[in-house]
Amino acid sequence: MKGRIFVLALSSMLLALCPCLDAQQPGKISWIGYLTGAGSSPNPAFVEGMRELGYVEGKNIAFVYRTTEGKSERYPDLAAELVRLKVDIIVADFTSAALAAKIATSTIPIVMTTLTDPIGAGLVASLARPGGNVTGLTNISGELGGKCLELLKEIVPKLNRVAILRAGVGAADKLFVKETEVPARALGVQLVSVVVQGQEDLERAFRTITNERANGVFVRLLQNPSVPFKRVADLTIKNRLPSIAQQYGWADAGGLMSYGANPAFSYRRAATYVDKILKGTKPADLPVEAPTKFELKINLKTAKQIGLTIPSNVVARADQVIR
Repeated sequence: MKGRIFVLALSSMLLALCPCLDAQQPGKISWIGYLTGAGSSPNPAFVEGMRELGYVEGKNIAFVYRTTEGKSERYPDLAAELVRLKVDIIVADFTSAALAAKIATSTIPIVMTTLTDPIGAGLVASLARPGGNVTGLTNISGELGGKCLELLKEIVPKLNRVAILRAGVGAADKLFVKETEVPARALGVQLVSVVVQGQEDLERAFRTITNERANGVFVRLLQNPSVPFKRVADLTIKNRLPSIAQQYGWADAGGLMSYGANPAFSYRRAATYVDKILKGTKPADLPVEAPTKFELKINLKTAKQIGLTIPSNVVARADQVIR
């Protein structure tokens, strides 16, 4: 029975993708290579953005999806595979995907989704003039470090030592720490860098945080299968530590606060880049775009668990409150 379902599904897919079998599907199907580190399909917000622009999978676009399944060493091979398949555009999730794609091709357009520092990573010459075959979105997270510390200080007035949980790799990670040191000094906060490269590092990381007498945590870990947010959030609660992250899903996972751009915005905007490139605009002529709206999310359940009262004026400013 399963075999029959698979054959029927495959036949339907082939019928949908072949213009010669459907008289109502004129024109060329554009093939979109989608390279990411996790998941089972392209980001829903990106797909919805494409649909709003008139692109329907199986009619005028088709996705070639490749994921490393959390194994970053697979990026180069998967990027090379997309190039061999001659996709029209590569959409790259995160810095590692974009770097692998750029190494694999200098001709196929590459659209970034949510990169932190595309200039420092060597992907573009500048935000205004990318200059090559790469363009897209940046979340400029390094510039938000100071604001996140301000929020943490506002709810914990005695905050004086903040542990930055970070991956410890890449130019963007180092740039973030450097740019956050200045506002930290202005707030009277000392930063303690704690590197976490896998889930096995977490217990050791929180022992370090305790030994360093940090009274706050700034989470700078991209959510991935090897370091799940839920596990990190549970440890901040266990250690009664107020926490903040720029990743939108941090508060949903049990973290105290998140402040940053809603990733859905970036993915929907990435669709407009793909649309313009498919219509003939060169990536080099499309400036890299940074978000202009940032959202504050507060988890009051977590605040109660760690014995912290969030000032009412801070709660009032939140875009979303988890109760």
